[in-house]
Amino acid sequence: MTRVVFLLAGGVHLLDLAGPAQAFSTADDLGFGYELAYVAEQPDVASAQGISLRAETVWPALGRDDLVVVPGWRAPQLAGRGALAVTTLAALRAHHEQGGTVASVCAGADALGRAGLLDGRRCTTHHSVQDELARRYPRAHVVRDVLFTTDTRVVTSAGIASGIDLALHLIAVRHGPAAAARVARSMVVFSRRNGDAQQISAMLAHRAHLNDTVHHVQDLIDARFDRRIRLADLAGAALVSERTLARLFAKATGMTPLRYQHLLRLERAEDLIAQGSSIEAAARTVGFEDARMLRRLRAR
Repeated sequence: MTRVVFLLAGGVHLLDLAGPAQAFSTADDLGFGYELAYVAEQPDVASAQGISLRAETVWPALGRDDLVVVPGWRAPQLAGRGALAVTTLAALRAHHEQGGTVASVCAGADALGRAGLLDGRRCTTHHSVQDELARRYPRAHVVRDVLFTTDTRVVTSAGIASGIDLALHLIAVRHGPAAAARVARSMVVFSRRNGDAQQISAMLAHRAHLNDTVHHVQDLIDARFDRRIRLADLAGAALVSERTLARLFAKATGMTPLRYQHLLRLERAEDLIAQGSSIEAAARTVGFEDARMLRRLRAR
């Protein structure tokens, strides 16, 4: 039986907590043996979303196989947020020193930094605060724009939903990829993502503009990026000329509609390859006639 202790700070984000808690709870339902506990410095913890949570104020006994997870909290900045006492940080550090694993989601990485657990280690956090994390802990090796990192029993993940990816990774390490796949399937998670996957998908990275026509065309491409899409058909759906669409799309996104489609294909192909598909199979799945174009895109 592996004990997973969630250390809750004030303003904890519900999904930072609930995502990994659900994954480990589901793993226990499937027979993999997990026991969940919640500790805090006060018995009542206010979440960022307004729901109060109950927690124990005394830590349970922990062994080398147990895990401590620090979910993140509302943090437009790290400094001055997620207050934890020196004794709490010492307990976190002691678990790691005794051979245990510690993990964080989003801003929870700051607690690991205050405990001295990021010094000399690879780590990550939500993309909005990763620069601040690097400034606060100059001895840490902050890896930007990835879902999660692992380094000598210190596991850190990006924001919010990436806590699920972190938990599935830890389940895979302990019980194998098939076990993690069973948990993901039970949770109706689309796929178990690799830690090196980008925090922001291609579908979101090029959506910061305000052009409704281009957003509409992107919706069309997103829905069928694995099929051949003619510029004329996209322009017709947007009720503009091909030339106008090409100009608007380039101004809003910095690329052509075809290049945008290729980015979506590449991202999905990388996900398939990370899960064990061959380059040839991934290329066919995302709509390339053969693997040569996929290899060229990956090389870029």
